[in-house]
Amino acid sequence: MTPRTRGGRTAPAGGAGDAPAAGTPLGRRLTLLLALTCAFAVGNLYFPQALTPLVAADLGVAADTASATVTATQAGYTAGMFLLVPLGDRLAYRPFLVVLLVLTGGGLLAAGCAPTLPLLVAASALVGFTTVAAQVIGPMAAGLVPADRRGAVLGTLLSGSIGGMLLARAFGGTLGEAAGWRAPYLVAAALVLALALVLARALRTTAPAPPGAADRSYPSLLAEAPRLLRAEPDLRRSALQQAAVFGGFSAVWTCLALLLTGPAYGLGAPAVGLLALVGGATMLCTPFAGRLVDRHGPDPVNRVCALGVLLAAAVLAAGVLGGAPGLIALFAGTLLLDIALQAGSVANQARVYALRDDARSRLNTAYMSCAYLGGTLGSWLGTRAYALTGWWGVCALVALLALLPLALTRGRAVPARQPPH
Repeated sequence: MTPRTRGGRTAPAGGAGDAPAAGTPLGRRLTLLLALTCAFAVGNLYFPQALTPLVAADLGVAADTASATVTATQAGYTAGMFLLVPLGDRLAYRPFLVVLLVLTGGGLLAAGCAPTLPLLVAASALVGFTTVAAQVIGPMAAGLVPADRRGAVLGTLLSGSIGGMLLARAFGGTLGEAAGWRAPYLVAAALVLALALVLARALRTTAPAPPGAADRSYPSLLAEAPRLLRAEPDLRRSALQQAAVFGGFSAVWTCLALLLTGPAYGLGAPAVGLLALVGGATMLCTPFAGRLVDRHGPDPVNRVCALGVLLAAAVLAAGVLGGAPGLIALFAGTLLLDIALQAGSVANQARVYALRDDARSRLNTAYMSCAYLGGTLGSWLGTRAYALTGWWGVCALVALLALLPLALTRGRAVPARQPPH
């Protein structure tokens, strides 16, 4: 077949990933519905964070004891990432997603009706374990669109996740104050169950499980993420890039509360939440970043993102000035860092999903696990740097971490993956 050029890369016509899988065409309406599903799934992880004081007061426990609900939700999500997401390479997506949403709705309903804290903690763990729909939708969407639209679609889905993360705390706190802590759980349960019904109809003819999926045992699916990291250089490269940038991002947000509540500013904890709302601008930027990935490939976008992280570190360093100039620098720096992180995520996920059509969910598990490990390490290193050298040390750490993705993309031009013979 005649090769064609896309964004400076030569790809054979009809190559792997160039055409959507058989099933529902992923048009704009369905893409927006899936983005809304991502928002709901991610939001379920964050709205309980605003309810801890209300739970403590109503159930007669200490606030730090009530925070076990948040811990259980996050622990459940981590377990779901490892134990459920790889099943996306074995099960048909439509029933898998619908069942996940129904289980999440049931967990939310149980949490909203829980009479005691232990039962609430158990229900929260179930919610976290099953609310992995966003991590299932990404691989599914990547298989339902042509390669030259994949970045734009992934950017739209990521915008939904960002919106869910940003709005969830406000939803939980506002409704909880007005109607009690149970109300957000019950409303979220109703919304998730309604969404399950909508998706059951909208995805009637979606792509079935990948070819050969029935031959894969569940233990083999769980064991394959580490093997894929060893076997796929581009997966390792994408995972390292995202882990480094997410590490810098986590270091900044872990230490911002220390800076803003310290002597340089003397502000309260709500100031950190206000600053976090700046990240809402990334909802508009990620679809644009996805289109750039479609046009030019992941490496040029990742290179710009790494330079953006370096620039963000320099701008954030001015936060030591305090007062209005320091706050302006913190607003500008965190916004730039958020955009660089999310745009880089779109680029890396587009590259990862293009590696193997039959293993996208397992690839996503390996990639996201590395990214979260990088974020955890970044938080730890950030607090150490802040304790030793203050805010300057945190900004230096961010700049140092940005050098890794910059080095990994320098001078590379990755061709489109050839179809198997």
